[in-house]
Amino acid sequence: MTNARLIDSFLEMMSAERGASENTLAAYRRDLTDWGNLIGKKDLLTVGTGSLEGALAGWAKNGLAPSTAARKLSAMKQFCLFLQLEGLRKDNPAHSLRGPKQGRPLPKIMSEADVTALFDAAEKNTSAKGLRMLCLLEILYAGGLRVSELVTLKTTATNRRDNCLMIKGKGGRERLVPLTGAAQRAIMAWLEIRETTLPKNDIAKERAKTFLFPSASKMGHLTRERFAQLLKDLAREADLNAAKISPHVLRHAFATHLLSNGADLRSVQTLLGHADISTTQIYTHVLDERMRELVETKHPLAS
Repeated sequence: MTNARLIDSFLEMMSAERGASENTLAAYRRDLTDWGNLIGKKDLLTVGTGSLEGALAGWAKNGLAPSTAARKLSAMKQFCLFLQLEGLRKDNPAHSLRGPKQGRPLPKIMSEADVTALFDAAEKNTSAKGLRMLCLLEILYAGGLRVSELVTLKTTATNRRDNCLMIKGKGGRERLVPLTGAAQRAIMAWLEIRETTLPKNDIAKERAKTFLFPSASKMGHLTRERFAQLLKDLAREADLNAAKISPHVLRHAFATHLLSNGADLRSVQTLLGHADISTTQIYTHVLDERMRELVETKHPLAS
């Protein structure tokens, strides 16, 4: 069996038995293909621990981020375990491997002033695309959604009487996200003209009709990549550094701004859809870092 076929079998298992999303499967495919490219013509059914160690060393030499190397190693460990459980290998050559040491980087965030500037720029555009962009921003910043959760929203998600969105996140976990008044108004304005933005092609229209943000893309909805591009364009219009603005940075801003204004950590964890509160606690470190920087740069006795 070829390496490519082995990877396909693994991904089929991840999809059927673990319900992995398309994004997750695509990430596994990229990582496992990278392993295959680096170990050359070696068969994944016979490759040894030494070859895998060599691949890790090669990535480190080429400057691959420790976090990325750790993710690739995790993919290989799960893949080798799959081969072992399927009886295709007697051992797991990746079992004893350790990834590079890595510090946990603080998330990039935006100031509240920068977020305001972004919204001010969005509100100036009253075209259909402008109303869509403002709606996207309001929902993202109101609820701190992941970009994949945002672009795949169905129109039915906006029909709740409690002015909340029901979001299905990672691992199929559902959570309620309350909407601000501004977000509710932006959704209403967008829904009034949304029908006019549906694809003209019948097949594409059928694919897109259930999504809040329809598109002629093969998925039927606005893609993550397109939204990220539009967000950077908007950042430039707002005279912000577009290189530092992304959908995930806005999600970080949502969490950090809530905490800085007195929200408790458990509530923010629930809103973000984090399974473990330790993931949410990173935002308290951001606040600590900002406070330290403020004292060092603004305090009258700082030297």
